[in-house]
Amino acid sequence: MTQPVPVDIKLHQKSHFLEVVFDDGKTFNMSCEYLRVFSPSAEVQGHGPGQETLQLDKEGVNIIAIESIGNYGVKLFFDDGHNTGIYSWSVLHRLGSQQESNWKTYLQRLSEAGHAHSALQS
Repeated sequence: MTQPVPVDIKLHQKSHFLEVVFDDGKTFNMSCEYLRVFSPSAEVQGHGPGQETLQLDKEGVNIIAIESIGNYGVKLFFDDGHNTGIYSWSVLHRLGSQQESNWKTYLQRLSEAGHAHSALQS
């Protein structure tokens, strides 16, 4: 079975959301904050399980540019200077599919770290 591929990617800078429409019929609207804190970069994910770095104070982050990486993904450029993660189609689809549970886990981790999130994600 082949991995779903985006047929449309739209950046909504005013609302800080990235809309990704896949060829399997699924559409995901992911906030720039969500994509930033779950960046597939080593800076965020570490080099193995348990090495993740909790990202703080990313509530207002926005995407300022998107660069195509071959036929398999995109590189997102965030206004906080982060641009090292490559979001393959499978990563984008997984992040979209698991958005609700990932976001709850992220908010829980923030709380456990004693950090208040200033606004809930829409």
